[in-house]
Amino acid sequence: QVQLVESGGGLVQAGGSLRLSCAASARIFSNYAMGWFRQAPGKEREFVAAIRWSGDSTYYADSVKGRFTISRDIGKNRLYLQMNSLKLEDTANYYCAAHREYEMRNYKDVELWGKGTRVTVSS
Repeated sequence: QVQLVESGGGLVQAGGSLRLSCAASARIFSNYAMGWFRQAPGKEREFVAAIRWSGDSTYYADSVKGRFTISRDIGKNRLYLQMNSLKLEDTANYYCAAHREYEMRNYKDVELWGKGTRVTVSS
């Protein structure tokens, strides 16, 4: 049963913006903290951003702080990642994640994953 579905990836020039979206079931959205991870070819999956289930608290990886913004729309059961000032090193598959605990920096602890959406930043 598919519970997290990402969309919004694509090709963008360096300095540009993209907004990723993740559709989740109401059950997950109401009970789980949610986040975004990314994985570049040949690299380990890494934490990007997370948001508390209530939406009132967020935190980010240092590499994206000030450029990316995570948010959630409770009415639509959707999670977003607004990505601005994109850099070449932001190129990766981006994954939506849901976890019962707010702390989710370690991808190995995360309970639920989407299948990912590809973001490619070109020069």
